[in-house]
Amino acid sequence: MREVNIEYVKDDKDFRSNESYKTLRTNIEFAGDINKTIVITSCTPGEGKSSVAMGLAVTLTEAGKNVAFIDADLRKSVILGRYNVKGNVKGLTHLLAGRASITEVLFRTNISGLHIIFSGLVPPNPSELLSGKRFEQLIAFLREHYDYVIVDAPPLGSVIDAAVVAKKCDAAVIVVQQGKVSHKFIQEIKMQIEKTGCNILGVVLNKVDYDGNKYYGKYYGKYYGEYYGAEGE
Repeated sequence: MREVNIEYVKDDKDFRSNESYKTLRTNIEFAGDINKTIVITSCTPGEGKSSVAMGLAVTLTEAGKNVAFIDADLRKSVILGRYNVKGNVKGLTHLLAGRASITEVLFRTNISGLHIIFSGLVPPNPSELLSGKRFEQLIAFLREHYDYVIVDAPPLGSVIDAAVVAKKCDAAVIVVQQGKVSHKFIQEIKMQIEKTGCNILGVVLNKVDYDGNKYYGKYYGKYYGEYYGAEGE
């Protein structure tokens, strides 16, 4: 198995984000061992689902878990570019098209406990590849060998791919950017996932403006003041 370096930098000073990821990890752990393969999606592009998916994967490894991360956003992946992965790598599309084996596409990373499968080349038929037997076999294989499998899927409000993936996973998490989408739209996305039979663990409210939100600003200001003093604020 080859190894790649992903330049994932965690800001230890960002208390809010770090605590949010730990809370997300804890909630997922308490959801039960049955929820091992988890698809992360959103309603629209730009809501931060890929960042949340990677952040969750890294946070799980910090708790001693072995995690496989699948970049299943075959149409418009940001993972390779965002984490400055160097060189040509074979990815998920190569595996699903029968052009590579799992050992050729599964990479060990410099983050202990984290293995990753990149998306690969943009195919002409993403939904068909993801709905095929090879993807189902991949999920089953990784589920057997890892504590958690985190699948970064495209926004469900744009394409059907995330629903196709959800059908083969244990659970789903929907990432929603504060103030970007309507409650009705979120309900529609929720219903699409429910039709697949996939268990919805919950929603991650992302890109929250704590300073501009009276409730969050007041809550976190009070929280920091009581537990961390002026420096924590």
